[in-house]
Amino acid sequence: PAQRHALEKAAARIETFHRKQPLTSWFTNELGGTLGQIIRPIQRVGLYVPGGTAPLPSTVLMSAIPAKVAGVKEIVVVTPPNKSFANAVVPIDPIILAACAVAGVDEIYPLGGAQAIAALAYGTETVRPVDKIFGPGNLFVTLAKRQVYGVVGIDGLAGPTETVVVADESANPAWVAADVLAQAEHDFLASAILLTPSNSLIEKVQIE
Repeated sequence: PAQRHALEKAAARIETFHRKQPLTSWFTNELGGTLGQIIRPIQRVGLYVPGGTAPLPSTVLMSAIPAKVAGVKEIVVVTPPNKSFANAVVPIDPIILAACAVAGVDEIYPLGGAQAIAALAYGTETVRPVDKIFGPGNLFVTLAKRQVYGVVGIDGLAGPTETVVVADESANPAWVAADVLAQAEHDFLASAILLTPSNSLIEKVQIE
């Protein structure tokens, strides 16, 4: 129940934020002729959700909810199968499945790595191709997105996470630890650094 409450609260906050984005079509005749901008949702998007190192339900919410708000008709999630749930009906961490339910995801596939990106771009016997791929991933996922760009749209090519927290002795060690860990769990190549003049803070953060 606590996890469900957290997911639903986060989802509501994310939706509230994105509904305030000014993404409406507009036209003007002031410049001679009719000029403007038409905003249309993408029909079908694929969302890559990392799950090899740690399940990231936040990625589901932060990717799928903006798509819903934008009016995307078909939202597809791919995420690596999890060995811990190999005997389950779907070998995916339940917190990822729960986040997909909260966000209103239409399709979920236990696929990870470069092969998941290939499936989204080109399609398979069981996965229909998408129009655009979103979501973070490791080096192999990023390079795969680079390879399929042009066949399908992509959100961008993100490098390894690099985070620096600068804090003094007045900082809350629990918050500092959370900020560092939230980035460190992304990838083994991620770099999360705390800069502080306080030995006491370092010790407290290490405990956290």
